[in-house]
Formats: sequence, C-alpha cells, structure tokens
Amino acid sequence: MTYTEVLPEESRGFAMSFFQSRGFEDIAMNTKSRSATISHIGVGVDTARYGHRVTFLRDDRQRAAPPMTVTENQNGYQQFRKQLETLHRKYPSAEFHIHIDAAGQYASNLQRFLQSLELTLHISVGEPKRNKDYHKAFFPKRTSDDTESQAMARFAVVEQPRPTPVTTKEFLVLCEIASRLQAQIKDCTRAKNRLHNVLARVFPELATIARNLGAAWVITLLKKYPTPQQIAQESLQTLSDIPYMKPDKAEQIHVAAQCSVGSLNGPAVEPLVIHCVQQLAQCLAAVKQLEKLLIQAYHALPPSGHIQVATIPGIGEVTAAVIVAKMISIDRFETACNVVGYFGVFPQENTSGVDRNGEPIPPGTMHMSPKGSDLVRRYLWNAAKSAIQHNRPVRDLYARLIAKGTRGDVALGHCMAKLLRQIFGVWSTNKPFDENYERTRKEQRAQSANMTPTPIEQPEPEKTAAGHKRHMPQKKVVTAAKSSVQPPCEPVKQVSNGHRGSIDYAYLRQQVTMERVLSHIGFLDRMRGKGPERRGPCPLHGSDSAKGRSFSVNLRKNVYKCFHPDGSQGNVLDFWQSLQNLPLYDAAKHLANTFHLATKPEQKREEGSP
Repeated sequence: MTYTEVLPEESRGFAMSFFQSRGFEDIAMNTKSRSATISHIGVGVDTARYGHRVTFLRDDRQRAAPPMTVTENQNGYQQFRKQLETLHRKYPSAEFHIHIDAAGQYASNLQRFLQSLELTLHISVGEPKRNKDYHKAFFPKRTSDDTESQAMARFAVVEQPRPTPVTTKEFLVLCEIASRLQAQIKDCTRAKNRLHNVLARVFPELATIARNLGAAWVITLLKKYPTPQQIAQESLQTLSDIPYMKPDKAEQIHVAAQCSVGSLNGPAVEPLVIHCVQQLAQCLAAVKQLEKLLIQAYHALPPSGHIQVATIPGIGEVTAAVIVAKMISIDRFETACNVVGYFGVFPQENTSGVDRNGEPIPPGTMHMSPKGSDLVRRYLWNAAKSAIQHNRPVRDLYARLIAKGTRGDVALGHCMAKLLRQIFGVWSTNKPFDENYERTRKEQRAQSANMTPTPIEQPEPEKTAAGHKRHMPQKKVVTAAKSSVQPPCEPVKQVSNGHRGSIDYAYLRQQVTMERVLSHIGFLDRMRGKGPERRGPCPLHGSDSAKGRSFSVNLRKNVYKCFHPDGSQGNVLDFWQSLQNLPLYDAAKHLANTFHLATKPEQKREEGSP
C-alpha cells in the first residue's frame, strides 16, 4: 500500500501535489501506476434491516477504500453512489463486481438502486452457502458486519460470479405474492395443528374419521356443533345435510360422538373450539384470496415462454404461477435435470436411525430430498395427481412404475419430476405442450439412425462366416445371418380409449420371456455369449452389422439395455413398447395378442395357447 492510499480521499490530491513539489515524483508515479494495474474491484455488501455494511477490495486483496455503512434511506444510497463514482475515476480500467448477501428481502431495494446507476457494475445476489464458507475460511474466530462484508468482497473479486439477471417489476410483484402465499399456508398449518390439539381432548375420534380438518364440511360441522355432546343430540339426517359430508361419514361421526372418550368439557370448551375453527377458516380464506392475486400477477407478466407452462395437462394457473415465481427465468437452468434438482424432487438415501418398530433402517432406503421450495412441492404434488389422469406421458410413466411394483407415493414423486421436465421443455422452446412430442422425437431418431449408412465389413480371406477369429482354433461355424431382419409381427391396431379393459402388467410379463420375444423377431441367433448374458446388434434400431454389440440382454432376469445415445432399458414389456413404438396400454394389448397371453389372472387362456 502506498503512502497516499492510507489518506482520506479528499486529502490525496493535496498529498500528491505536495510530494511532486518536494521532488518525490517516484511516489506519485507509483500511485498512478498502481491504479492503472488494478483490473478488478470487489464490493461486498452485508445486508441488514436498517443499514448495510460495505467493503471495497482490490484484486491484490488490499482495501480500495475505507468500509462504510449504507443506511436504508436516500442519504445513505447517495453516499454509496458517490463512493462508487470516486473509485471509478481512480480505477478507470477496473471491473466492479458487487456481491450482495441477500438476507431476507433487505437487499431488494439496494439491488434495484445499483442497477439503475449509470455505471458498469457486475451485480450478483445470494449464494449464502459459499458466503459462509468464505467467512469461515478467512475469519474463523470472528463474526461481525465488517468480516462478513470483507469475506463477500473477497468472494466477488476472486470468484467474479455471474451477474444476477435483472428482474422486472411484474416479476417482483409475482414473487412477493408467492412469498406471502407461502407464509399464509404455514399459518394455515399452525391453525390446523392448534385445532387438532384442542380436538384431541374434546373429540379425539373426529381426527380418525376426517383426515383433513381443514375440509369445508369439517369446518361447517364444528361451527354448528363444536362439542361431541351437541353432535350426539342432533339427528343423523341433520348431519347428512351438511354440504360435502358423505352419509357414511355422518353416521360414523354420530356414533363416535355418542361414546366419545374426550376428557375436556364444560361451558368454556364450546367458545374455545369455535375460536380455533374461525382462525383456521380465516387462514384458508386468505389463501384463496392470495391465489387470486397470484393469478392476476401471473397474467400481467410480459410475454415469454412461461405462458406455455399452463398448457401442460394437470398444471393449473395457480401451480404455474407458483413455479414461475420461484424460477423467474428459464435461462438460469441449463437442463431439465437442473430444474428437478433446484426443487429437490429426487430421492436420496436416508439410513440413519431406526424405524417406528425399533428396527435399524436397512441400507439403500431412499426418501425424497427435503430441499427445494415447500410451496412448489405442495402444488406440484397435487398437479401430479391430476396429471396421472389427464397427461398421457405422465400416466404411462405412473402405470409402468406401478407395474414394476413401485410404491404409490414414490411413483407420484417420479411423476412430479416428469412434470418439471415438461415445464422446462415448453418454457425453453416457447411452444405449447404436445403429448406426442416424445413419440415423434423417438421416431425421428430411429429414422435418422436407419438412414445413416453402415460401413460394410470386408470378410477375411477364406473366412466368410461369422464365428472365426484370427489366431484362434477353428470351432463350430455359425452361418452368418441376413443383414436385416423384419419382425414377423402383425400391423398394430390402436386401442380405442372408450373400450379399454384392465391389464395386470406384472402378470402379463410373467407369461413371456425375453428369449421367446427375441426368437420371435429373429434376433436371438444373432446374440453372442454363453449363459444368460448375451450381446449383439440392437433390434430396436434395426442394426445391420452382424458383429454389432449395441444391445445387451439377460435371459434369466428378462431385462435388456440398448447402448445407443437414445437407447432404453427395462423388462420385456418395456422392450415390446419400444419395438412397436406404442403407449404402454396398447403395447401390452399387442404383446398379449401376438403371443396369446392372458391380460389378468382371472382371464382364461385360449385353447392351444403355448
């Protein structure tokens, strides 16, 4: 650090003139040359409610200016602007990287102010984990505003993070409403828990009958009859007249109220229950109101690819608005896997502790990751339930997973991930949802693979059959097969959705083996290897090379794997579906018709079936 740099900014000009007048030109020139060699300035901002601490570092890790406190008002912001302008004049060739530690919403105003300045600034916001790592590495024994801002300034000048995209005002409004909605849903959960705690001593049987205490019929019931004694006095018909209450539920509640084991009763119990019910009802009404505001803000966004999210079957406007509010820009994500990871919709191993029976959790036990936005996961879970009925790719995925024996909630988690991949596709391409997109893409890949010329292998001298290798003793020769094999299958007829019957996919797979299917299409003799493991050309891609090894099959486990870039893997039903390029249901029907199989145990096989 030079002599002049330790002086206040207003005194440096006078000091440099003083040194020049006394013949110390080398000191003045040293200061100018040092300013010219600085290429980066890091500015770290530690945010707080009433003010922000700012540190300025050069790329040589020395202070570019004294640290300062920026108060959350016009005066503080203008002082910050003046300091940045002064540093720009002092280091005209330096790039300024400003890194803001976003603690809550305290950084929003400062970020908008810095983006409005007529200065070249690279502004990044967030990354709390890396900020903490930097602070722990360089200041392990101190925690203060100065050390935290200095750690972020060091992070800015060393890492030079990418600037955070500028968020429009419309998106800021959408994000703010989504944040309020998330907080309100948490309030609903607390209100529901309070009501549950009171009912546990007043009417504990109700929670075993009504799984959701926030249901409209439960709230109506408790507003009219808050205690089990009042419910028992009413007739069964009166309870059945409550909107959305099913007759069987009314009967169960009426019987349970007559012999309730609740220990809390008396004149003060009725207003206590009513108070908890009213709080829950108010929270639920506030959620509905915020959802309407969210939809209005979603429609007010500037046109972009986000409008295509709502075209996906199963995703409503509220779900689309919540997801868009959390993603903000599709440019933040390079692939669909990044979106899935961002929202934490993936399994991770959790084998710590014991289960409810006291047994150690077995290795390999997987649970859905707790990472990601709770708000998005809440709405995405309900969207997946709707998608398995109205979204054909998601419905087929769910059916395949259930057929393999996957637990229902795990299969639903995979459907959530499938929806996120569809969201990435329609948003990044700015095209509406097309349920035939995957099938069309697979057909195009297959056509391009078939159109690619395969190099012709020249036979070795005097060896025109497959099975001989150089420097190997001669064995039994297998005659080379034809260059192309056409599966002897009948034309596929699409099954009408209006005349679908139920299919037991697991039972169907048990009746046919991979060996039988490969033999039927003429590819079994082209597989190489001994025992259950076989390798050979891929029948899914119409491989012509007799020596190809792009396809693997295990005849004992009845599974396969294709090693092409767009290859698939799975069981015999998955193979037949990929071979015929059909939806799962139609592929199962076609497999049963081809090999004369029963589609469910109670169905009798036709006479003469193998």
